[in-house]
Formats: sequence, C-alpha cells, structure tokens
Amino acid sequence: MVLDVKPEQITKDHFDLVAIGSGFGSAFFLHEFAKRRKARILVLEWGRHNTHEWQLNQNANTDIDDETTYKTNSDKPWNYTIGLGGGTNCWFAQTPRFHPNDFRLKSTYGIGNDWPISYDDVEPFYCDAEDIMSISGDPDMAAMLPRSKPFPQPPHRMSTPDKMMKAAQPGQHFVMPTARARVPTSQRTSCCANLRCWLCPVDAKFTANNGLMHVFEHPDISVCLGSEVRRLDHVGGTVRSVTFVHDGKEYQVSGDLFILGANAIQSAAIMLRSGLGDEFVGRGLHESYGWNFEVYLDGVDNFDGSTITTGLNFGLYDGPHRSEHAAALVYFENRWQHGMRAEKGRLRQALPLVVVTENLLDHENFVTLDEDDNAFVSFKAPSDYAVKGMARALEKLPGLLAPLPVEGLFDRGIRPTESHVQGTLRMGTGPADSVVDSGMIHHRLRNLVVVGTSTYPSCSCANPSLTAAALSLRAAGRIA
Repeated sequence: MVLDVKPEQITKDHFDLVAIGSGFGSAFFLHEFAKRRKARILVLEWGRHNTHEWQLNQNANTDIDDETTYKTNSDKPWNYTIGLGGGTNCWFAQTPRFHPNDFRLKSTYGIGNDWPISYDDVEPFYCDAEDIMSISGDPDMAAMLPRSKPFPQPPHRMSTPDKMMKAAQPGQHFVMPTARARVPTSQRTSCCANLRCWLCPVDAKFTANNGLMHVFEHPDISVCLGSEVRRLDHVGGTVRSVTFVHDGKEYQVSGDLFILGANAIQSAAIMLRSGLGDEFVGRGLHESYGWNFEVYLDGVDNFDGSTITTGLNFGLYDGPHRSEHAAALVYFENRWQHGMRAEKGRLRQALPLVVVTENLLDHENFVTLDEDDNAFVSFKAPSDYAVKGMARALEKLPGLLAPLPVEGLFDRGIRPTESHVQGTLRMGTGPADSVVDSGMIHHRLRNLVVVGTSTYPSCSCANPSLTAAALSLRAAGRIA
C-alpha cells in the first residue's frame, strides 16, 4: 500500500530527499536512488492515486482537468496528467530512442542546441529503462540506434504494409518499439490492439500502477497526495524547504536534496514563484510538430498488426537537410484513425500515417505567471524549421511510400498536440545557455535536481518519455 501521509503529520518535518511530482522523471529517479541509498524520502503529488480500476470505471486518467491548471493566450492544448504516476497513466507507450545526432544538432548541422551529453552517455540507461518497462522492439533497430543489450521483448506483429516496407527498406523501416507488452509479464497482459492506449483496457501498457508501485510502497518513502507545491525556499546556493498547499492550507517541509519533476509547465511555474527566474527559466516551451495523412492502397489490406502503431520509418529523419529543415519520423498506424474506407471490399485498404517533425526552442514560447501566481503559457507558433520540415516530408512522402501500391495520399490535418511538453528548464553547460547541468542539477542550487522533459535543450521527433526515464536513472546513479 502507498503510505499516504497527511500534511499535518509532516509539516515542519525534515527529509533526506523531497520529490515534487511522481511522473517519469521522479518515479524512475526514486526507483534507482532507493536501491542505492537508504534515505527518508517524501513525494509531494498534486493529484490523487487513481488506480487502473478507477480509471476504467471513470473513463479518465485523472479527476483534475489539466486545462484548469494554467492559462494561455493560445488555443493550443498542452496535455499532461496530474495524479500519482503522472504521464505514465495517459501515455501511448511509444518508446523509440533519440537519434545520436539529436544530441549534437548544433555541432553537426549548425542549428538548434547541442546537449551537454551524448547518445553514448545515455545508452546504458536506455537499456535499464527498457528492462524496467519490458520494452518490445525490432532487433534491426540496432543498426540505426546502437544498443548494448537486446530488447527485453520481441517486436510486435507487423501489418501487411509494414512487411512490404520492411522488405524494401530494411535499414530504415522498423517495428515500433513500445511499452505495450508483446508477451505477458508478471503484472501485464499482452497488447490486445484495442486502440485506446491512453487507458489500456487490459493493462498491457506500462504504468506506475503496474510497474512502479514498488517505489511508492517502499518503506522509506512517504507520499503526500493532494499537495500542490507552490515554491522552493532557498538561501544562498541551497534549497532549504518547500511550501505546498493542501485543501487550501499552506504547509512546509525541509530537506537535504530536492527533486523537481512536476512537468515542463508546472515545474517552470514553481521556479518562477520561488524567485528563480533566470534568463532561461520557462523559456523555450515546445513539443514536436505532427500532421495526419492517410494512404489509400490498391488491393492491399491493412490493420492486421498486433498493436496500435506498428511501423516506424526513419527515411526522412537524419541527414544534411537538418541544417535547414527539421527531421521527420513517419509512424505507420494500425488503427481506424480516419474511419473505414467506404467502398465495398476495400474497408481495410487504407493506411493512416502520422508524420512528426522536430522543433526548435523559441524564446517567444514560454511559461510565466498570471495575476494569481499560477502558470500562464504564452505561445506564438511552432518554429519555421518544424513547418519547413513538414513541407519537405510531404514532398518526399510519395517516394518513401514507393514500395506500396498507393492509390491516393490525403491530408487529414494538423495534430493539435503531441502531448510532449518540453524544454522550459533546459540542460546545458552553464548559466549562460541553460538552467541545469549535464547531471540535471541546477547551476546555482546544487541540491536541486530537475528531472523530466522540461530539461530537454532540443526537440527530437521521437517520443520523449523513454529518454526522460533513462536520464533520471542516470542522474540518480550519479547522486546516490
């Protein structure tokens, strides 16, 4: 059972470690830290613990509407889940790694930012995160994204169009790696391809509820639910305590080490309320840029794969074009995303595609505070780099799809969000270019570790959650 302590029990108390938030960043950090060091740990979580059963009964991941937790000047949504486990509850569990050149975009192509770490620095921790989540994947991906260990699970079954693409483009078309189980684990069934991954009906998708509860049930870890952190109280170069609100009343706890893992919007707001508004705090809010397409196939049926997204094509990803146009990743869908093809005998002769391009961090897209000191998102637009990358991808898409009998290619519209909120507390080499260092430790407050996607200094077109988990495992191992 989760030790849900009441704020009255802990107010003015002192902990070895205080973690703010419980999503990918905090949960994977605590998983590794608690294995290595005995410590008295407190987790402050704004939301409740909503079990998988509760989520199924309510048809919702959380009882808190994320859009009520920030204001904005834009109609663009920024999706996240508030509750124990954070984004592990709602994610679709796509787990490609970032490309090696994603970490050195500036030095290789003269655009964007370099990370202060390399793919090789993260690679062992990718393996560890994949083991924890029992990732299924295509062993051929090692030629594109080098790996020191095999995937824990075999790949999902490809669709017929995927098989045709794989045969023609074996070096760039792969089965999507995923934390949707291909074969059952001790806690998860195999994926049923029900196509509602945000709330998996059979619990095949990795979540905190089925894969990380050992963290929150650890005897040294207490969890205080319903606790919204308002500020970090710091003196000189050290965070001394954290102030949070529970049922409208303020409480305070002190600690030696603090982990900030709310999300890229709320973590930045906490920093700003704490008087930590350095140049890059809250700046560069972004996510990858997505567009829906649909292909009509002549005589080839689709939708016979074993999960929601079966194929991942890297043909438009890396290369010299990245100096001017964004990399693009093409997702081959195994779901009826745009309805059935309304022609007799041809219901399955369609292929939904999602094309996602990387983005650039823009100072004009940022998190600030409103009149009540709550998060306010100011968003202008995706970068021209991302938009031009999408235009290039559309131009190149017919050639990429040459192995298929394409009868028609249709634009199904921009995707309003990829639900990949990133970049507001970026990682770098020093205060002149970032908020945290290569170990995700704040440049000035050396007992503050920022985890999660808020630390990303560039925007891969690959899904970011696996990388967040791997970076947290790396950070915890260096600190513990």
